[in-house]
Amino acid sequence: MSRIGKRPVTIPGNVKVNIIGQTVTVEGPKGTLSRTLRPEVSVAIEDGTLFVTRAGDDKDERSLHGLSRTLVANMVEGVTNGFTKSLDLVGVGYRATLQGRKLVLTVGYSHPVEIDPPQGIEIAVEGTNKVHVKGADKQLVGDIAADIRSVRPPEPYKGKGIKYAGEVVRRKAGKSGGKKK
Repeated sequence: MSRIGKRPVTIPGNVKVNIIGQTVTVEGPKGTLSRTLRPEVSVAIEDGTLFVTRAGDDKDERSLHGLSRTLVANMVEGVTNGFTKSLDLVGVGYRATLQGRKLVLTVGYSHPVEIDPPQGIEIAVEGTNKVHVKGADKQLVGDIAADIRSVRPPEPYKGKGIKYAGEVVRRKAGKSGGKKK
């Protein structure tokens, strides 16, 4: 049996879980998330805990078991506490500002780059070179953070660009500067 799949998901007191067929809807203080699970797995609530079970023992069903449990656990965690991804802007003159809900990045192009976050995502700027992406949906937070990073990924020679907080950029040596014969 899947070690991850058989672990129960504890439902906090301020979270409501509604199961209709294969669709699981989780509602909490940070918002509402809904996901339709595959028919190979089923979800049940017993005594304030959520259990994910699978129908058979095929390889596909075993892999879907752990995945489905993790997706449901992330939904419960997201509506309870939310998720955050932080990014750092590294480079001379690189800065981020907010104009209403839009994030405006000045990262060495001839024009500023504007990113308009979707509903349910909140972007905060700390100082001029730290960006925090917050939201209840873990996948959406990661996607928006990856979109921001893809505007100017970190380069290996000087380390300039937008990187995740804590990301280590492997540096390369520049030109050796030797004479040609």
